[in-house]
Amino acid sequence: MADDLIRVHDDPTALDGKAWNALLERQSQPTPFMRWEYLAALHASGSAVPETGWAPRFLTVWRGSELVAAAPAYLKSHSYGEYVFDWAWADAYQRHGLAYYPKLLVAVPFTPVPGSRLLAHDEPARQRLLAALAQLARQEKASSLHLLFHAEDEAAAILDRQLLVRQGVQFHWTQDVAAPWSDFSAFLASLQRDKRKKILQERRKVAEAGVDFSAHPGSEITPALWQFFYHCYTLTYRAHHSTPYLTPAFFAAMASSMPENWLMFVARRAGEPIGVSLVALDPARREAYGRYWGCTEFVPCLHFEACYYQPLQWCIQHSYRRFEGGAQGEHKMARGLLPVGTRSAHWLAHPQFSAAVADFLQREGHGIASYVDELREHSPFKLAS
Repeated sequence: MADDLIRVHDDPTALDGKAWNALLERQSQPTPFMRWEYLAALHASGSAVPETGWAPRFLTVWRGSELVAAAPAYLKSHSYGEYVFDWAWADAYQRHGLAYYPKLLVAVPFTPVPGSRLLAHDEPARQRLLAALAQLARQEKASSLHLLFHAEDEAAAILDRQLLVRQGVQFHWTQDVAAPWSDFSAFLASLQRDKRKKILQERRKVAEAGVDFSAHPGSEITPALWQFFYHCYTLTYRAHHSTPYLTPAFFAAMASSMPENWLMFVARRAGEPIGVSLVALDPARREAYGRYWGCTEFVPCLHFEACYYQPLQWCIQHSYRRFEGGAQGEHKMARGLLPVGTRSAHWLAHPQFSAAVADFLQREGHGIASYVDELREHSPFKLAS
């Protein structure tokens, strides 16, 4: 609408958090990661800031004093922390003497969780937001615009803007609403014999190593446990010869502003903590998200226990309906997590590169569809009689 006011913000902490969260709650797929507290903490903690290659360009659309649309946008100088990989595109630009960076990204930094990205009061506001994002990309002289892990109901508006669609796949566990599993044993009984046997063997290895677990809701996670968690978190990155994306200040902010959205599993041997996993929670929608893990010593199958079996057992016990295991990893299927399609959308300013990427995405999409079909033919669950 002509009277809409578009604003670009380089400091998400200065946004009206209540208005942002109220708009988020109107969407089809809100997640804790799109809450103002989460996004503001990424900035305030120094985790997603210009110095780390994440320059905020949050967009808001206002009708008078009412916030009617918003999106978390960043001007990026690299492609780290995104989980939708475009390194080959950047390399092709470079080989042709063109600059791929900066690019404009609509996403939650370091968080490959599908959900609403184009927050809007109605469809006209969503279209206004998309038009403003395209205009911002041109103003910033960005090579491209990317919307990552957006919700299904945002796809129509995105297609209207003629963005290129990219398919992906993740692995999620979903409770059987018609016949919910009463406990973890009932869940195991629904699996094929070889999958059930493997899980029992893996859990037995952890138990025989003298390891037990405790679960700590966010309000019960002590400063000492947060400190131990962060130590393990850094060890995981070190093992992969990488640097942690998130700072201690980010997790301190989460403990303070969003305690109800976190659950920590602590592995102990002889009373001493040796491993930990951190799960995000959406209590209102009964959904859980596997996020981070680490350990101070190697124990066979400890990763599977901390990151899958303990969270799944907790989800069943607390009547949660879904557990997302994070990006990639078809090994998750053997543990009851099934393939789920994800989507992203892309606009490239350069016409020839846009055509080349469109051709690539079409071929990649056919491959992803065939891959998902093949995966579904190998379901870990027993066939219905």
